[in-house]
Amino acid sequence: MKNSGSTSIKYPEIPIAHTVVQFCEMKEIQHIVICAGSRNAPLTNGFVENPFFKTYSIVDERSAAFFAMGIAQQLNTPTAVVCTSGSALLNFYPAVAEAFYSNIPLVVISADRMPHRIDIGDGQTIQQKGVFEPHLVEFAYLSPDVSHASATLLRNPNQKLISRKATQIEIKIKQKEIQKKNEKKINSVLNHSIQKSGPVHLNVPMEEPLYGMIVSPMDITYNTAPEIYMPKIDFKIFKKKWQEADKKLVLVGVNDPDKIDKKWLDFIDADQSVILMTEATSNLGLPNTINSIDSLIAPLEKRDSDFFKTLQPQILLTFGGMVVSKKIKNFLRDFSPREHWHVDPFKAYDTFYCLKQHFPMPVNSFFSELYEGYQILESNYKSLILDQYRAQLNMGNTYLNQIPFSDLKAFETIFLNLPQRLHLQLANSSTVRYAQLFDIPKRVEVFCNRGTSGIDGSTATAVGAALVNQNSTLLVTGDLSFFYDINGLWNDHIPSCFRIILINNQGGGIFRILPGENDSPKYDTYFETIHNRNARQISKEFNFDYRSVNNNNGLKSALKLFFNPSRRPMLLEIKTPRKINNRILLNYFKAMQKS
Repeated sequence: MKNSGSTSIKYPEIPIAHTVVQFCEMKEIQHIVICAGSRNAPLTNGFVENPFFKTYSIVDERSAAFFAMGIAQQLNTPTAVVCTSGSALLNFYPAVAEAFYSNIPLVVISADRMPHRIDIGDGQTIQQKGVFEPHLVEFAYLSPDVSHASATLLRNPNQKLISRKATQIEIKIKQKEIQKKNEKKINSVLNHSIQKSGPVHLNVPMEEPLYGMIVSPMDITYNTAPEIYMPKIDFKIFKKKWQEADKKLVLVGVNDPDKIDKKWLDFIDADQSVILMTEATSNLGLPNTINSIDSLIAPLEKRDSDFFKTLQPQILLTFGGMVVSKKIKNFLRDFSPREHWHVDPFKAYDTFYCLKQHFPMPVNSFFSELYEGYQILESNYKSLILDQYRAQLNMGNTYLNQIPFSDLKAFETIFLNLPQRLHLQLANSSTVRYAQLFDIPKRVEVFCNRGTSGIDGSTATAVGAALVNQNSTLLVTGDLSFFYDINGLWNDHIPSCFRIILINNQGGGIFRILPGENDSPKYDTYFETIHNRNARQISKEFNFDYRSVNNNNGLKSALKLFFNPSRRPMLLEIKTPRKINNRILLNYFKAMQKS
């Protein structure tokens, strides 16, 4: 990271790069992640030479984009990632897609060759225009300058930017038109990133020479502030429906910590006609709540349709991002509520096939309208559901006390031993699903890349997030996710308080839970992808303290010291049996069926 104290600022001499850098400063986009390259040199120099920016060098583009996304995830402000031309840009795509579905303001700035140099056989030239377009909230392919390297431009027989006989006066006039157009485009793109909290892309074509710098800033003439639109909704009919319904289900997906005012949660808690369902990534962890959805639904599947009819809500209210539990999705699709309302400033998905109303507003504003003059309704809905849920949890806890060391036992032990204040990043697949089964300490904040739910980028995201989060950071990850994203550790920005817990069951063990041919050569190779890797040498390579355990007593002992201050980041590898995890998990839900 660089945050220079120098007072003599230098700017790129190429106008288009100069303009991009200045706009980033004007929009207060401070964190800039830079991937090595030549074509992006004007942008790199412009950001590094300006003390306003905090710049980070990350070689691997895929990791860099997730690293930048982790910063933006924590700060809720745009973070930029910069790359050279060619295939480098394509490596950003997984993070762009994740940012799009997770509403994270990631700003992609790509250098490019001049348009007449594309598809003529030159290296590092691809069609960069619109490569991310389905997964962006805005993009702009900026117009190339004609005032920079104009002699080179005029000599090229393929260029159509300006007449080959253009005079210096004509070039100057044309450049003014281009500058005005680019300022409007850059302003619009960066404003959209702020307004819509999503990924944007600025493509910046530049001609050599690339390394020249000047000491005077350009005069930017077009800069408007982002506008935040708040729709006006007549709440009368919705308040009436909410007041009259005696079975209401509030389901919360991915949700930032401390986002919801406590008084609205108190309303929900006091209302016996409302069931609140949350997940680890909801960051609520309230009493009188279904905090482990699968622990309620999985034991009753194909067994108790009468209870599911009792659980079936009249109104389903959702807010937050993606929901982890497949069980609740299937239940609400089979036992459909009369209406589904979703509260989100940006988008609403018809996840349960019954979406009736999208409220494009902040959740606190929604509850302020909904609960104005509301009278709490008498109902036995909450008590019936909570009694069933708590009885099943008690039976599940009895089972947990009897099981051998396994993934399920390891996760139970981990979550029982977390510190009270922690920034927790969860990898996808089995990790985030196991996390739904256990209580997490109230002051632990939980994040996971649930936009696309991919295993790629979990480590890099956690490292970027750790850099700006003031609490110590723990990444809990599985073996495939960890080894897939090893380059997420290839940087100089990992704080000493960063911790990784790696659950290594020698493959994609979650596939053993799904229907299929377990233990056949085809299954072992193409589904579970069995391996014998461990993280000892990787820890050494990236300067982590390392410890490995393979039983519950060893895990408990290791966790006692694992979160203590240290001079280096630490990795704890937990080796669990490969073949028993699926059976133990399925039997956990079966144990809750006994009466």
